[in-house]
Amino acid sequence: MTGSREKTETGNEGIEARLLLEAIYLKYGYDFRDYAPTHIQRRINHRLSISGCPTISEMTHRVLNDPSFFEGLLQDLSINVTHMFRDPPFYRALRAEVVPRLSTYPFIKVWHAGCATGEEVYSFSILLQEEGLKDRTQTYATDFNAPILEQAMQGIYPMDRIRQYTANYHDAGGRNSFADYYTAMYDSVVMDTSLRKKVLFSLHNLVTDSVFGEMNIIFCRNVLIYFNRDLQDRVIKLFLDSLCPGGFLCLGSKESLVFSRYADRFTLVKGKDNIYRKRRSNVATAREVDPVPSPHGTGELINATVNG
Repeated sequence: MTGSREKTETGNEGIEARLLLEAIYLKYGYDFRDYAPTHIQRRINHRLSISGCPTISEMTHRVLNDPSFFEGLLQDLSINVTHMFRDPPFYRALRAEVVPRLSTYPFIKVWHAGCATGEEVYSFSILLQEEGLKDRTQTYATDFNAPILEQAMQGIYPMDRIRQYTANYHDAGGRNSFADYYTAMYDSVVMDTSLRKKVLFSLHNLVTDSVFGEMNIIFCRNVLIYFNRDLQDRVIKLFLDSLCPGGFLCLGSKESLVFSRYADRFTLVKGKDNIYRKRRSNVATAREVDPVPSPHGTGELINATVNG
């Protein structure tokens, strides 16, 4: 296993890949240099196989001189795998462990970081609506990939996914008919416009941008697994600084803060569902009491683009 990883990082192909990522960063400002090497190599090889380029070095030349070619590669390097109500037990845990605390706040700020095509944004909007919290919640849904973010804002999804999404919704504790939340349109469905109320879709890059704002809850599920350890810690620090005291951080089923240098700044709310809460001080206490929350955040939006 170790030998395979070393070959990926230091063999000729690995060196060419690193030079390609450096070129992308210097030319376009997108930083993939600290993504997990095996993931990046796999995505680069995929693009290489359909590009007509004989080598990664030749592909680097095209990236530097052909912005349209780079846009295609950017789609490959982006992390866009997501589903509606993914991991239903996680959403049941949200209802049981997190919503009762959020319901005590006069105003709630939510950040979906790396939202991809937006299925998780709409999932939580449905949950908030069913819990009577939608009208007092401001949601920020961000991604660095503008075309993917546009898809999220439109909320249009293939009809062939709806059976699975419906099953997920009910397994997640949904209280109504899932059909209440979308309109069928030929071979697609369009999510109800009420779910986009008070949702701001904005450009933000977790790797290069800084604190997004003071949030009550942050979702970043199944994104950190594509980063190396150093980048994971940098992003976790970003989340730490973007959460209000007592705010919640929700990670994916294969992610954890166990090995993070910031692990002691959080308490574990629900173990197997990877829901964490930011400590109210830097010192762990036996019991942390909720203070009266502030209705206003103090953070600043960084590189945010308002789309409607």
